[in-house]
Amino acid sequence: MWKLKNAEGGSSWLQTLNNHVGRQVWEFDLKAGTSEDHLDVEKARADFNDKRFIQHHSADFLMRLQFARENPLSPLPPQVKIESANDITEEAIQTTLMRAVRFYATIQAHDGHWPGDYGGPMFLMPGLVIVLYVTGALNAVLSEMHKKEICRYLYNHQNEDGGWGLHIEGHSTMFGTVLNYVTLRLLGQAPDGGQGTMEKGRAWILDHGGATAIPSWGKMWLSVLGVFDWIGNNPLPPEIWLLPYFFPIHPGRMWCHCRMVYLPMSYLYGRRFVGPLTRIIMSLREELYTVPYEKIDWNQARNMCAKEDLYYPHPLIQDILWGTLHKVVEPALMHWPGSMLRERALQSVMKHVHYEDENTHYICIGPVNKVLNMLCCWVEDSNSEAFKRHLPRILDYLWVAEDGMKMQGYNGSQLWDTAFATQALISTDLLDDCGPMLKKAHMYIERSQVIEDCPGDLNFWYRHISKGAWPFSTRDHGWPISDCSSEGLKAALALSQLPQDIVGKPIPSQRFFDSVSFMLSMQNNDGGFATYELTRSYPWLEVCGVHFSSNSSSRSI
Repeated sequence: MWKLKNAEGGSSWLQTLNNHVGRQVWEFDLKAGTSEDHLDVEKARADFNDKRFIQHHSADFLMRLQFARENPLSPLPPQVKIESANDITEEAIQTTLMRAVRFYATIQAHDGHWPGDYGGPMFLMPGLVIVLYVTGALNAVLSEMHKKEICRYLYNHQNEDGGWGLHIEGHSTMFGTVLNYVTLRLLGQAPDGGQGTMEKGRAWILDHGGATAIPSWGKMWLSVLGVFDWIGNNPLPPEIWLLPYFFPIHPGRMWCHCRMVYLPMSYLYGRRFVGPLTRIIMSLREELYTVPYEKIDWNQARNMCAKEDLYYPHPLIQDILWGTLHKVVEPALMHWPGSMLRERALQSVMKHVHYEDENTHYICIGPVNKVLNMLCCWVEDSNSEAFKRHLPRILDYLWVAEDGMKMQGYNGSQLWDTAFATQALISTDLLDDCGPMLKKAHMYIERSQVIEDCPGDLNFWYRHISKGAWPFSTRDHGWPISDCSSEGLKAALALSQLPQDIVGKPIPSQRFFDSVSFMLSMQNNDGGFATYELTRSYPWLEVCGVHFSSNSSSRSI
């Protein structure tokens, strides 16, 4: 049976700043649970499968079942029944709040945060499985039970038409369908497996033009795997990282999530890395296309995109730019003396990859660049310490529920949820009931604050200050975010006004000042506040069709 482990390490390759506070990892334990528990879990799985086209989200049944044993529910006052507005009294509200607070205590982890499912996107797990497959680490990292639950999740979230969407509620797309079909094949599912569901998936792909119409990220993943030719990709030249920063298109001006994805992508593109051509890969070359693989027009495929995936057509200026890079610039960079510049660019890119890895303790800013960075480290040196440190952090992104195992959109939302929960609990004025919860939450908030900037010249690494901030998830992740910091600060300030014998000592005043300084540093010239870092680019780039998430917007705290 699956068991959630909180705030634990488990590997000598793991590094941490706060004894893994906030880390949540699922582990399969053959001895865990009673026979009744097992029956309850199977019933929850069957119920989800029966309603999967109506109800797309899980109820976190496995976690709730475990916590019901570990954190027994205190006796509850009778439920209040409201039949008219006259029944809404102060006593009725207090009773209802008390019931809610006592239930909430049962789903809090011992380190103070409230765990939960942060899944939904359907394009994350394929990247992980592809990377583990090409590096030969698939069976070492994913047990048979992991694979079984991943397959369960993918089958549960396949649409009625046979395809998969960008996310669990999305319409079928070429991006989602090809990547999830490929993932199931790599996990051992046969082309006619899944009681006909694999055949439905493949039929959707072929009926919509085949995998040549997959969008750019999909083309990149398939190229890494060996079922798409790199010449069918629009260029991602790593040399762009060598440009002076004053260039408007310098990647240092991109929004951090975009920048940190295109950083490792440019390395893989520059290396033209392709995994081993196994029997499954050769079979996929036959399964995914409407014409024989050797007859595909890769130049035409560069700009192909299925209508289901086309949210914004390429402007003419982009097509001209891509065509010039593909036909003129890339050939020059692939041969001497241009190849010398290419090698220098690749070395520069890897320095930035390692900086990101080390400063997030190999969690990385998100799941996409996590697996891409891991692959880059393996391509650079398959026996590297960096790759070995990446492997145990994979588990930080995996979550299990009754719908199966998913890869989350972050390593969790621990600080974000805890900050809001703390403020809500304090507002009830039920300190006798909330005290133990608030003390644990206070510990989590205190131990999750970022207390120092990243090392080195922040301008060189294109990083903003982070001292005093709070992250979205955990301290080991560490990327500073303005709204998470504001909610963390509000919660910490509110806790500081409560009796210390109930909620513990307040955070030192200097750390409050550091948080305020960080938030003030996030204000843009237009008066709004940025998320991770200040605006660095220009709105006119979007007018020109250069869409690379230019970090040109603000939002209020």
